[in-house]
Amino acid sequence: MAAPLSTVVDVYFTDTKRTRFGVTTPCRQKTIRKFFIHCATSNSTSEAPPTPSSDNNKNKKKNTSLSDQLAPLANKTLSTVAGDQSYALSKPKSTWVNPTKAKRTVLSSERQKRATYSYSSQSTDLKRFAHKLNECGSSEDELLPCLEDIPRPVTRENVLLILNTLKPWQKTRVFLNWIKTQNLLPMETIFYNVTMKSLRFGKQFALIEELAHQMIDTGVPLDNITYSTIISCAKKCNLFDKAVHWFERMYKTGLMPDEVTYATILDVYATLGKVEEVISLYERGRATGWKPDSITFSVLGKMFGEAGDYDGIRYVFQEMESVGVKPNLVVYNTLLEAMGKAGKPGFARGLFEEMIEWGIVPNEKTLTAVIKIYGKARWSRDALELWQRMKENGWPMDFILYNTLLNMCADAGLVKEAETLFRDMKQSAHCKPDSYSYTAMLNIYGSQGDVEKAMKLFEEMCMSGAELNVMGITCLIQCLGRAMEFDGLVRVFDTSVERGIKPDDRLCGCLLSVVSLSQASKDEEKVLACLRQANPKLVAFIQLIEDEKTSFETVKEEFKGIMSSAAVEVRRPFCNCLIDICRNKDLLERAHELLYLGTLYGLYPSLHNKTDEEWCLDVRSLSVGAALTALEEWMWTLTKIVKREETLPELFLAQTGTGAHKFAQGLNISFASHLRKLAVPFRKSEEKVGCFTATREDLVSWVQSNSTTAATAT
Repeated sequence: MAAPLSTVVDVYFTDTKRTRFGVTTPCRQKTIRKFFIHCATSNSTSEAPPTPSSDNNKNKKKNTSLSDQLAPLANKTLSTVAGDQSYALSKPKSTWVNPTKAKRTVLSSERQKRATYSYSSQSTDLKRFAHKLNECGSSEDELLPCLEDIPRPVTRENVLLILNTLKPWQKTRVFLNWIKTQNLLPMETIFYNVTMKSLRFGKQFALIEELAHQMIDTGVPLDNITYSTIISCAKKCNLFDKAVHWFERMYKTGLMPDEVTYATILDVYATLGKVEEVISLYERGRATGWKPDSITFSVLGKMFGEAGDYDGIRYVFQEMESVGVKPNLVVYNTLLEAMGKAGKPGFARGLFEEMIEWGIVPNEKTLTAVIKIYGKARWSRDALELWQRMKENGWPMDFILYNTLLNMCADAGLVKEAETLFRDMKQSAHCKPDSYSYTAMLNIYGSQGDVEKAMKLFEEMCMSGAELNVMGITCLIQCLGRAMEFDGLVRVFDTSVERGIKPDDRLCGCLLSVVSLSQASKDEEKVLACLRQANPKLVAFIQLIEDEKTSFETVKEEFKGIMSSAAVEVRRPFCNCLIDICRNKDLLERAHELLYLGTLYGLYPSLHNKTDEEWCLDVRSLSVGAALTALEEWMWTLTKIVKREETLPELFLAQTGTGAHKFAQGLNISFASHLRKLAVPFRKSEEKVGCFTATREDLVSWVQSNSTTAATAT
């Protein structure tokens, strides 16, 4: 008998994982686990293993090492006689195990054997028949006659081969129906599953659901794959309620969803904004032994991120830690994009830095998401610092990333930084400037009013072969128009049209604004010629409103037609420019008519705001001419209200904005000048920048004074 030999190994497990986002977690105490090691030798009698308590007492007396404790084991089990080593030194049968791959879950190599097809004459005939079916039409009238030539006998394997081969989905459906009508084989679940997958590829959810009901009616069982196909197709077709319905039905039958199905239905619930259902489903799945993967956590992170739920994101990371799933690049990219939509740059920056600390290398998608977040938050310096880190670390950069940085520089007015970026692109081997890169630079130079650099860049763009686009041309024409460079404007417009640019409503609006800036000069006709080529109806309307004989009803009808045919985002700019043109030609009455029509058709929804304490005229979205017209209209209305002795608020406010943009500063200056011209009692507010205020007493006094002056003059 072998004598059992035992010892106690004390193993200490300490939690060294760090906590993310400063989440407070309970302190974990050291866990002591004791394992008994029993060995046997053929030369000794049996001995009872010592109890843990007795062994602990020994350890209290002397703190021996593990090797010392195992020394008796070695002496009893390892022979010192040379003749006894033959068995130990005999070479066992070698079995190599790849340490980098997980142990296979399939216990037997005989399980789930792949269906084999013999290369017989029948197999050749079957392949030829499947090829013939794919060449014929998809309708029943074309396909059914061909099915009569199917090689016999019709076996299960042959049916599956044809179902998997047929394309498109119409043929798969016709073939399945033909098999059912022929009664050649019992209808199995796998026949329906293969057909459903083909239908899913064609987004035919209604037909898939019809097949599912047929299976239920005829007693063919729906398995895990059946439900998974139905649910994924419903999601693919944006039929989220259907996806939820079939998932709940699956759950009631006792079938366990796989990882993909769980991730799919979680994404459906997240899309529907059902946070509580997502959490409930997640916890229900975990209770049944389901182990979520990184895709699942990406769905959860996206949902919580877009909702701005930071506790939810912390929850995602703690669940990830508990199931042993490490956040990968896909998870971080999803969370960063969600942070961008939520508008939380600080949290996104912390998330990005944590990703770097974990040793995960960002890709182009990661960096673009972070740059967009910084640009939206106007964290231009952070974005440029990140760009410097990209170069130092050799992180990947592509067109989208470079162009995102250039657009951020354009929004922030960082000319030198943009020029450095653009220069780097020219020197890059794989990211040469494209059409969008040139457009961003044209926008930068145009916003700065740098005509010389803008025109030089345009010439370079034409020579480089980069495709012109309407956005870049619009930026350049706007720059040239503000600089009164009409000849250059005409040349740029003609070149762009020759190279295939089709003027859109924004370009027409830009040309219309240049017409308003020309102030009836001799160069106005040059711009009108370009506008006539782009939008002849708009030029015809300008001529209509310039004719004082044109009635208001005619103007109203034509104005409605012009605005109805224009894109929504350009309707108010169109109206602003038309009012400016009328004021430049001293057509003040027509300007007031256009302002009335613009208000009537909802182009100025926030022009007037009233509370019991304050009435406000907000002209921040108006051009200079339109703002002055609105001021005149407002003062005329207030004069009538005062004369009728109606109730008035304590304070009157006119908002022009701060004029932070270079070309927006003129509104504030012109508005102040017009206030002085009208001699109205509005003064610049010391508390609110870009605001002019007047009290009720001042306004009433001004109206009464003007009435007295008018009576004296008569």
